[in-house]
Amino acid sequence: MALPFPFSAIVGQEEMTLAIQIVAVDPSVGGVLALGDRGTGKSTAVRALADLLPPIQVVEGCAYGCDPKDKNARCEACASLKAGKKIKAITRPVPVVDLPLGATEDRVVGALDLEKALSQGIKSFAPGLLAQAHRGFLYIDEVNLLEDHLVDLLIDVAASGENLVEREGLSVRHPARFVLVGSGNPEEGELRPQLLDRFGLSVEVRTPQDLDLRVLVVKRRDAFERDPQGFREQWEPANAALRERILRARELLGRSKVSDAMLRLCAQLCQQLGTDGLRAELTLLRATRAYAALNKQTTVKPEHLRAVAPLALRHRLRRNPLDDTGSGARVQKALTEVLGA
Repeated sequence: MALPFPFSAIVGQEEMTLAIQIVAVDPSVGGVLALGDRGTGKSTAVRALADLLPPIQVVEGCAYGCDPKDKNARCEACASLKAGKKIKAITRPVPVVDLPLGATEDRVVGALDLEKALSQGIKSFAPGLLAQAHRGFLYIDEVNLLEDHLVDLLIDVAASGENLVEREGLSVRHPARFVLVGSGNPEEGELRPQLLDRFGLSVEVRTPQDLDLRVLVVKRRDAFERDPQGFREQWEPANAALRERILRARELLGRSKVSDAMLRLCAQLCQQLGTDGLRAELTLLRATRAYAALNKQTTVKPEHLRAVAPLALRHRLRRNPLDDTGSGARVQKALTEVLGA
């Protein structure tokens, strides 16, 4: 298995790395969409995410990695365990699963295990990528090129948190709660609005224009490809410090406070921009709270809202054919009007 590039060694894409840290602190923010130029490190940053995540406890032998402490989100096998029986738990890394563009629906949702069916005559379910991604992250590169029937499927599962498979005489229901992470180049096609709305944060990734920064990016990537293990060891102290920062932020999250005045500012900002529904306010609240926790603060302040609002809102704005102002500029203008200069 190829070693991932160290997250802490990524330079020149501060907005993207910040968004990934925010969802690492609070997955309920709803995932990250990174759109921009080819070859700018979008997939590198996402695959480096695993380095930032502490391991999780799962039920031993469970094909879906159910949480031994959560009785409300278990598969049928774990839910049928006798009451009072001690559940054995093991520790494993948080899954970061790639969904390739060419994946079939059976590969994504799961299907009949043909090997067991043919060799043993047993109808058994072979879990798919959604099962593997439960309690972790599902990454789709070139997400804007994903086939429509898979987009519909992902929207349904992301909304319900469950995957229901009924085919070949099987009827299986299992939990599938994951954070959706996507990347792509908008010049190659646009996302359907329904899927776009499922991403909590959106970042615009551009090729660095600073000459020194471009040289630094190339030097680090070349050093990693020459000696992946040695390069990772060199950056492990920085990665460990970042991992500890995220763990502390998770602890602070439970004590974080958001005043009614801050909630009103969030709502006022969304109203000013004309966002549909209330998902924008909820995402903005969670992302701002997580960002405050990353900065070792338990009280959300206007400066936290100012830093996070472009990430949470720019992809939710309606297009105005009479206004060619970019979505990022529109968010900044609304922030100035609501929060002041």
